[in-house]
Amino acid sequence: MTRLAAAQFNRVSRTQLLALGLTARAIDRRIDAGRLVAVEQGVFAVAPVLDHDPWGRWMAATLTAPGTVLSHTSAAAAWGLLSAQGDAVETVTRTGNGGPRRHGGVLVHRSTRLSGDHEVLHGIPITTVNRTLADIAARVSHRALARAVREGVRLQLTTVPGIADRLGRDRGRRGARRLASTVSRYAGLPLERARSGAEVRALEILRDAGFALPRLNVRIAREEADLSWARARVIVEIDGGPFHLDVGADARKEACWRAAGWAVSRLDANAVYDAPDQLVALVAAANVPRATP
Repeated sequence: MTRLAAAQFNRVSRTQLLALGLTARAIDRRIDAGRLVAVEQGVFAVAPVLDHDPWGRWMAATLTAPGTVLSHTSAAAAWGLLSAQGDAVETVTRTGNGGPRRHGGVLVHRSTRLSGDHEVLHGIPITTVNRTLADIAARVSHRALARAVREGVRLQLTTVPGIADRLGRDRGRRGARRLASTVSRYAGLPLERARSGAEVRALEILRDAGFALPRLNVRIAREEADLSWARARVIVEIDGGPFHLDVGADARKEACWRAAGWAVSRLDANAVYDAPDQLVALVAAANVPRATP
């Protein structure tokens, strides 16, 4: 029992325990003794149970019934497309018909088109990234959907053509037009070198403002710059995230670029999302050229 639970983020179902040879009475004794803690209907955690354990919650949701796969916003969080919500109801999909129904802490969707649309992530059955994007398209905000698409492409979990192929299968489905509109914003953007969602969002903002698009993460004076325009000799660094944790390294890089004759500006990553006009003003003040027609 312990070995199985360890392989499943400390979760195990009653069905699995019975298959291991435990009797219903033996299971009940372990529950009464506090060795097993019910976390969902027919699903247990081996004590102790961690308070903040999204992977355990996701695994538990898929163990509630055979053929259950993590889906919708829960799948988006597991893939890294959206942030995990600690108090959220987990969402799953099972084969069948009918609208969504809640069972304890799990919202169960039904689908007749689940075959071929799921895989396994760290042992958890989950809808594919493209199916996940299609599932959440009508259920999250425009901003959240845009972020999910950006992250899916940036993390190399999917591609814009791949999402477009999915849309071809989902014509007429609720949310398909919204997802198509979101994806279309990425046409022609050099996403393949992006290291963060903020960089991808910056490309969107600059394109929509009519500026020439920068190069992403290329080496200048032997140091990698976030956004750069060779013609104007301008660099914009987007501060925040895993690539800007060392303030000393950032200062050293900036000194190297200035010594090489480049103008350097910095912008906090949160401002890219919350105050895009700051990026536009910063780039305009640096005399970055406009995009050619």
